[in-house]
Amino acid sequence: MTPAARLAAAASVLDSIHHSRQPAEVVLKAWGAANRYAGSKDRRAIADRVYKVLRAKGRLVWAMGSREDGRALVIGSLSLIDGLSLEEIEALHSGEGYGPRPLSKQERARITAPEGELPGWVAAGIPEFVLEDFKATYGDDYRQQARELMAPRAPIDLRVNIAKTTVAAVEAELIEAGLNPVRTPWSAVGLRLSAEPPPNVQALDAFKLGHIEIQDEGSQLACWLTGVTANTTVVDYCAGGGGKTLGLAMLGQPVATAAPAAASSEPVAVWSPVGGEGQGTAPQARPKTRAAEMGIRLFAYDVVQKRLDNIRPRLNRAGVTADLRLLGQNGGGVEDLVGKADVVLVDAPCTGTGTWRRRPEDAWRLKLSEVERLHALQVQILDRASALVKPGGRLVFVTCSMLRAENEATADAFEANHPEFAKVPVAQTLDSDLITQAGKARLAELADGHRLRLSPASSGTDGFFAAVYQRPE
Repeated sequence: MTPAARLAAAASVLDSIHHSRQPAEVVLKAWGAANRYAGSKDRRAIADRVYKVLRAKGRLVWAMGSREDGRALVIGSLSLIDGLSLEEIEALHSGEGYGPRPLSKQERARITAPEGELPGWVAAGIPEFVLEDFKATYGDDYRQQARELMAPRAPIDLRVNIAKTTVAAVEAELIEAGLNPVRTPWSAVGLRLSAEPPPNVQALDAFKLGHIEIQDEGSQLACWLTGVTANTTVVDYCAGGGGKTLGLAMLGQPVATAAPAAASSEPVAVWSPVGGEGQGTAPQARPKTRAAEMGIRLFAYDVVQKRLDNIRPRLNRAGVTADLRLLGQNGGGVEDLVGKADVVLVDAPCTGTGTWRRRPEDAWRLKLSEVERLHALQVQILDRASALVKPGGRLVFVTCSMLRAENEATADAFEANHPEFAKVPVAQTLDSDLITQAGKARLAELADGHRLRLSPASSGTDGFFAAVYQRPE
């Protein structure tokens, strides 16, 4: 394909994304399947253009006179992002072959006009109705928060399944496969891969064998904040895709305990989740001795059966278990667990604004009415889920949202409706061995009492919010 033909294809894909609810990645794959003549370099160039446009869409729409069609956005990107001159852009729009038609008079005027002073939301690169929420939450830091959420491409985070292996072993596997993993700074069982070029994680032996799962470090940390310990009853109230279900299930696996070693002046190598250095001189495998029973009873609920069905093969691959249950639309199906759960995790439905660096197209689909609808739903869900917590048990409310209108607003409503629940300072939830020492220090710094906010700018993770509660004994 010629460079001009690639631009025309990118414009077509952008139009398809605009008129669809499908993720951009799915639309791009569908385009590639329908246009077999496009080689891998062509598909990569088209995808790069599409994501460039989506990340800067607010500014491009503004610059092109409120036009949102793919052609206008691509033309705007050539000028504002690539810095091409009018002559260079016109050369790519000759109308020859499969390239786009020549520029109109209005298009020429748009890309040659001075940009002028940008409205705050355009300069920040986020939807207009989100701006005031960001200002209220982040103050003078809102621009950096917005930029880090929208501009960079997110890395690929992996959670190592320490029920089967160690971080060190997987690290070696990935290096042997030609990748360059680095350890995540806060989760002790996380590895991070660059998204450039995007790795095909599901084709790796480590994935097929259940040694790794794709899971953002922030999502991993949400699991470790629950304080799940041996012989407890745990409820994942909104299982969704199952990422946190698998993380919690991993916590319920037997932990091997080695027989006491004879006294020796030599350093003793001990097992750790990261295959680490501990007291020894080299990483060690998990001891193959009699395991201490430490299982948890994990119940994962969702209102969509298909989502639960999709979790099952992932559990099997990871070698972990959970009781998958369909939740009624009005909260039915949990009667046998009322007042019996030691831990209830509510990863509530939300706008997903914290994942915009992965799915920038979602930013421009979101409406204020959807934020309001989800806030009301979260309040309802938290109310129902809290009934499952037994005296002394913990309730953890989590979203992958950056919006105060969902996070703090929902936590405020829950606390007003349920004053019997005590607020648990996040600093008291950081004793897990699966959080690094640096992570414990950083999370304690970011916490606001019993509430915690993570973001690409503050923690290098997706955007997450958590609030921790305990029902009194």
